[in-house]
Amino acid sequence: MIEHQLFQSVPAFRTYSETLHRSTSNAPQFIDLTDEVSDILDRSGITNGIVVIFSQHTTAAIKINESEPELLKDMALFLSEIAPIEREYHHNNFNIRTVNMEPDECPNAHAHCQHLLLSASENVPVVAGRMVLGRWQRVFLIELDRPKSRQVTIQVIGI
Repeated sequence: MIEHQLFQSVPAFRTYSETLHRSTSNAPQFIDLTDEVSDILDRSGITNGIVVIFSQHTTAAIKINESEPELLKDMALFLSEIAPIEREYHHNNFNIRTVNMEPDECPNAHAHCQHLLLSASENVPVVAGRMVLGRWQRVFLIELDRPKSRQVTIQVIGI
C-alpha cells in the first residue's frame, strides 16, 4: 500500500521533441543554438530532466563552449590544423570510393575527421525549467563541411 502511494506521487515522465533547420554559410562555422534550445525547453513544459541536442549529420557537430569571438577563431584554427582540407584523404578519391556517394559529392574527409574530435550530441541537465549551463557555456552547431542545410533534433526528457 505505501509503495503504491509513493508511485502515485511521482509526476509523469514525458518527452518532447522539435527539429531545428539551419542553413550554414561556411566552414567552420559556429552557430549558437542556446536561446533556441531554451525556447524549446520552455515549450516542452518539462521542468526537471535532461535536454539532448543532436545533429543529424556526420560533418556537423554539437558542442558546448564559450562564445567569445577570438576563441571561436582559435577553435576553427585548431580544427583546420588537426585535419586540414588540403591533405590527401582516401575518402576524397572518387576513383576508388564506391559507397555513400551523392550526385553532388564533394571532397569532405577533413570534415569527417574533425567530427571525430567533436560529437553529434550534447546532454544538458534541466533543473527548475532551465538548462544547467556554466556562466560562459553556450550550445553550438558547428559546420565542418561547406554551406548546407542542417537539422538538429532537440529532445527534452523528464518531468
